[in-house]
Amino acid sequence: MPLKDLLHENFPNLELRPPLFYGWDIGIRFELGVEWFTDIDDHNSRYVRDCYNRAITLFEALHSPTDDLYIVIDVNDYDKGKSLKQQLKNFSPYVKKSLLYRLKHQELPYIFPEEDEEGTYKTHRFTLTCKPSDMNYVRLLIAICNQDLGLRPRMLHRTYFVNINRKTIFHVYDDRGCDVLAASPSTLKDVYTRYNDWILDYDRTKIEKLFK
Repeated sequence: MPLKDLLHENFPNLELRPPLFYGWDIGIRFELGVEWFTDIDDHNSRYVRDCYNRAITLFEALHSPTDDLYIVIDVNDYDKGKSLKQQLKNFSPYVKKSLLYRLKHQELPYIFPEEDEEGTYKTHRFTLTCKPSDMNYVRLLIAICNQDLGLRPRMLHRTYFVNINRKTIFHVYDDRGCDVLAASPSTLKDVYTRYNDWILDYDRTKIEKLFK
C-alpha cells in the first residue's frame, strides 16, 4: 500500500510533520535527553549515552526485526548546497544497498507553509520500504539524535519510521525526545507501561488519560 494511502487509512487528517504528538489523539511523547551537562563533546558523555539508549530501546520495543516499514526522510529544497542525487545518500549508510532501488521520491508543497509566505520552497519526500533487519537502525537513530549535538554521524533531515504491520509512527525529533503514534491505544499500552518513567512530564496528564 502506498504511504499516502496507508496514512489516510490509519491516521486520517494527520499531517506528517512535527510536532506529531499534537497532531494526533493517540500517542506518547518520550523524553530522550535528560540532565543536560556541558560535557557533550563526545559520544561517551552521560547525556549522550542516555539519549542513544532510550531512542534505541523504544525503537526495538515498537518494531520487530521482520516488521514492514516505511522510512521517510523529508528534504527541504532551500538546502541549495546539495543536489537531489546527493540527498539520496541519506539512506545509503544505514540501509542495505541492494534495497535502494525501491527508493521513491515525491515533491510536496513546503511542509511549513507558515514559514514560506511566498510559496517558493518545496519538500522532497523520500520513502523506502524495508524491515528493521535490513537496516542499521542503531546507527541511524544515533545520527538523528546527533543532529544538534555537533557529533557524527549526523542526520539533519526529519526522519519517520512508519510501521505497516503495527500501524505506528516513530519520530525522534532530536536529542530531546521522540513521538510515538498509533492507530489504536492498545498498540502502545505495553510501551506506556514499561517506559512510563521516560514520558515527558509536560504532556503526562494528556497521555495518562488515554490509557486509563
